[in-house]
Amino acid sequence: MTSTSTPPSTPHSFQVDLRGLVDLLSHHLYSSPRVYVRELLQNAVDAITARHALDPAAEVRIRLSASAGRVTIEDSGIGLTAAEAHSLLATIGRSSKRGGDGADLDEPGLEATRQEFLGQFGIGLLACFVVARQIRVVTRSARDPQAAPVEWLATDDGSYTVRELPHEARPEPGTTVVLEARPGATEWAAPAKVEELARDYGSLLPYDITFDDGEGGEPRPVTDRPAVWDRAFPTPAARRVALAGHCAQLFGFTPLDSIDLDLPVAGVRGVAYVLPEPTSPAHRAGHRVHLKGMLLTDQADNLLPDWAFFVRAVLDTDTLRPTASRENLYDDETLAAVRDALGARVRGWLAELAASDPERLAAFLQVHHLGVKSMARHDSELLGLMLPWLPFETSDGSMSLQEFAAAHTDIHFTRTVEEFRQIAPIAAAHGLGVINAGYTYDADLLALLPAVRPELKVTELDAGAVTERLDPVPTATELALAPFLATARTRLEAQGCDVVLRAFQPVSVPALYLDDRQARQERDRTAALESADSLWSGILGSLRGSAPRARLVLNHNNPLIRRIAALPDEALTGTAVESLYGQALLMSQRPLRPADSTLLNRAFLGLLEWATHSTDARDAQEDQK
Repeated sequence: MTSTSTPPSTPHSFQVDLRGLVDLLSHHLYSSPRVYVRELLQNAVDAITARHALDPAAEVRIRLSASAGRVTIEDSGIGLTAAEAHSLLATIGRSSKRGGDGADLDEPGLEATRQEFLGQFGIGLLACFVVARQIRVVTRSARDPQAAPVEWLATDDGSYTVRELPHEARPEPGTTVVLEARPGATEWAAPAKVEELARDYGSLLPYDITFDDGEGGEPRPVTDRPAVWDRAFPTPAARRVALAGHCAQLFGFTPLDSIDLDLPVAGVRGVAYVLPEPTSPAHRAGHRVHLKGMLLTDQADNLLPDWAFFVRAVLDTDTLRPTASRENLYDDETLAAVRDALGARVRGWLAELAASDPERLAAFLQVHHLGVKSMARHDSELLGLMLPWLPFETSDGSMSLQEFAAAHTDIHFTRTVEEFRQIAPIAAAHGLGVINAGYTYDADLLALLPAVRPELKVTELDAGAVTERLDPVPTATELALAPFLATARTRLEAQGCDVVLRAFQPVSVPALYLDDRQARQERDRTAALESADSLWSGILGSLRGSAPRARLVLNHNNPLIRRIAALPDEALTGTAVESLYGQALLMSQRPLRPADSTLLNRAFLGLLEWATHSTDARDAQEDQK
């Protein structure tokens, strides 16, 4: 038996279409060509970091310049040999910070330094082709002092050359990168734009960086360290002024206050600025995040909890993980933990204000009470802390829950603003404590209130509770008006509405429409019953509730009600009652059902007919005279 062996396959390397790569980077990975400046700064800073691991006494120099469509950056970093230039500058997924193929992380000190590098994905200089038609790199290695300087020259058609240069071409270790802007991208190589981008990305980088616009002046500093939140100031007031100025320069507003975001364990330092104007809870503010000094993004919307929409933050971190484009934060467990810790700092700032500076807290809550209410929904301790400060709209006026609870142990609330505004003046006149829970988060907070203050009873307002607080009319009077009430109830039976007579303030309100959730549910069940088939009719009929229906409460103190009750014409009385129902319904600002619209039209036309008929009758009497 003979055996045959399969010949070994020949390995091949992937070929990269550089034009396709540039299109991928510029249109799909990066949000803007502006990131090319970040890539240049990043490579220079990492080269300096690697050089310092090899020689801590080495010179630190990074100089950026721009003129005539050309951008140049020079550093005194680790540099490259010819072999490294071949291997690293033209290979996706590899960088001089990784082990193997010339990246000597096994050398003493380099492995410990690896965590200080900014680069993560080895894309490096190739990303600069988003604006460049040609990239020239002249570099000399500090690892091999005998190695000659190297020139690496690449164009955007995907080709590159590597050649050794005479030693005098670059006497000292380091790297110089020169970009030639391609047509259509010259705006990104303008000196003013390059300097602006360098300051934006690199102001907090750990090494001094200068910029030269090529006009003969002194190079200007790009970096501005230490960060303003880490600087020493003579007084707390001076620090607040400096932070306010930093916020105005960075975000364009003067903050109400600033909150230190210092998490040494998580490698996070920064500050949150409190917005001076209200903002929507649905708006997710963009925060500025620096990674080891390099700006990662100014639109991080996952850095703080959703409830902290009233602050804009800026911070530097060396632990959070960037996305592939290095333009946002990767939402992992580490970020979740940091987000919770930063939220705790904001909460702690509120607690400190409540304890030591109530005036500043009141000024803050006047603008941002909605954000604090959002926090307190999930934190009963914070709710208890904020009870003396959080404003609510109540039947006694705008006040805190603590003030309101001092006057009312039985607290009622309405779920809609319209219902509250209809009932508030009547509730105030009769000592009924009602809170408007129609605004965002208020109903949730009221549900938590008994957990903070067990002696309080909080219930949703229902028609029965209001009716019980209104003064009954004398029994004899109600008996005398029984025919009128019977007519009114008959007319409104089809609307699922009962009619009761009470005496209440203010006198100017002739009728009050009272509805509650149970009554609405019963009305919806009845409507479904009318349109259901026989099977569902039986099921829905068995579910008939015992909850009271909606109520039209007629005010016996109102002169109009007394005149309508005294009308001798039963048909006219019914039309007037329908008009009162329609007016009370409109005042409550509830949605009108088709049956309600029909009733309103009928009552309006009936009153017009009665008015014109009465005029005709008076005219006929005058003619007879």
